[in-house]
Amino acid sequence: MVSIQGVVYQQFLQLTENGLRVIFEDGQLYQLALICAYVFFLFAVRALLSYLVPRLSVWLASDAIVKLRADLTAHLLMQDLSYFERTKVGDTILRLVNQADGMGRFIGVGTVGAVRDAVTVVIVAGYLIYKSPLLFVGAVIFIPVVIFLMQQISHRIKDIQAKAENAFGDYINTIEEMSNGMRTVKISGQEGRERERLNIAAIGIRSLTIRLQSAQAMVAPAIDLVSACAYVLVIGGGGYMVISGDFRIDAAGIITFLLGLTILFDPARRLAQFFATLQASLILLDSLHSILRLNASVKDIPGARAEFDATGDICLDGVHFAYEDAEPLYQGLDLTIEGGKTTAIVGATGSGKTTVLSLITRLYEVNDGAVTISGENIQELQVKALRKAFSVVAQDIVIFNASIADNIRYVRPDATDADLWAAAEAAEIADLMRERGDTPLGPKGSQLSGGQKQRIAIARAVLQNAPILLMDEATSALDQKTEERVRDALERAAKGRTTVMIAHRLSTVIHADWIYVLDFGKVVEQGTHSDLMAHDGLYAAMYRSQKTGYQ
Repeated sequence: MVSIQGVVYQQFLQLTENGLRVIFEDGQLYQLALICAYVFFLFAVRALLSYLVPRLSVWLASDAIVKLRADLTAHLLMQDLSYFERTKVGDTILRLVNQADGMGRFIGVGTVGAVRDAVTVVIVAGYLIYKSPLLFVGAVIFIPVVIFLMQQISHRIKDIQAKAENAFGDYINTIEEMSNGMRTVKISGQEGRERERLNIAAIGIRSLTIRLQSAQAMVAPAIDLVSACAYVLVIGGGGYMVISGDFRIDAAGIITFLLGLTILFDPARRLAQFFATLQASLILLDSLHSILRLNASVKDIPGARAEFDATGDICLDGVHFAYEDAEPLYQGLDLTIEGGKTTAIVGATGSGKTTVLSLITRLYEVNDGAVTISGENIQELQVKALRKAFSVVAQDIVIFNASIADNIRYVRPDATDADLWAAAEAAEIADLMRERGDTPLGPKGSQLSGGQKQRIAIARAVLQNAPILLMDEATSALDQKTEERVRDALERAAKGRTTVMIAHRLSTVIHADWIYVLDFGKVVEQGTHSDLMAHDGLYAAMYRSQKTGYQ
């Protein structure tokens, strides 16, 4: 289609020259009428294509961007947990939303327009060369100057665009931090400070946007100056060629040549601006591809098995692990979680309790040693199959802005209504589910209390019905009365399963079959509650301290 658009211009130039000769020489009205009709037909065809090309190109580009976003999302979800813990949410939003959309506009409108302009330049330039190679050389003699200017401008645009993308990412992160911390902002009366933070970020974006536009705006004047020089050479040189009579060109040919230059330089200018914009778009493209270049460290090895016995003992044998190489957390940790029993892991903040759960679920890989289930190294199992063996009830549970039923069903979308209600009854959340119906719970479950959120988490665990239940500080944020209700529900959920409890509040673990006490990444004590109290070590001191605090 764009090729046909370019041919239309070439035919228009030829018809214009013929029309001028009819006017200046033949004077036949019917010939002039035929030429006018043909010109109208040509531009009608171009008008139709001018409608179809953008529609088709936007459709193709939008489809490509949908597929690109799907690829990016799929690749992101395969990344390790550590990637999300070190990457700002705003950076991810910037890539998947702003930058992908920017690439869509560039491809759907900019690139197709550039192809059309390039075809027009080639076809029209070819026709002008055919008419007068000497005049064409004079018209394009300044092109190297434009190329040099474009290189200088492109480097500047690329640098500014990279800074602008960083500024946009910081702005989105600031908004995200403000939204998440709005309770603290309101209570501490820091609305003014947050407004100032956002205004400073917005001013920075404005400054970079102005600089970017200023750099891009230098392209058009450079093309205009070259065009002026070309026109002067063609008018002067072409006029001399006609006057001298030594060249095979007449007045109609010179007028047509000038008209051809006018047609040629307009798409040439847009093409130059496209290459300037291309530099900025390459920054976006590289940023998007930076996601696709990520490699997950937690992945299935060749021949990984999907079938294994999830009811046996879970063992950590000589495990070494560090979040940062310079600060090892575990150096030869040995720990056994007996199948079908409840094992508690307690200790001070930072002792490495929660990391045990992260390692047995392969959210992180051990640096050395092995984690086994029923004697099988979990690195030899398929990650998806391994994680299906776990249900999790955590303190910081994720609640979506959907109904209670949808939130519970999240872990098992194919669950029947009967299974759903059974899980809700077991978690003592069924009455509230009936009361609220399909009413959304608000962003992050803002319309629920802490206890209600925990009971939704328990209902998920019951519905998932996995053989291993992980409880990470499941009741630490609850008051004593609410904790008792939640704890009853947890005991029902844990019945008959291998259960691992991570707890800071020791009153929740006194009935555990076995308790490990961690301190600075080492097991310093282990046994039942009565054994540890009789030992009168760290656990007993922590328990007495908490009991005194409750009183």
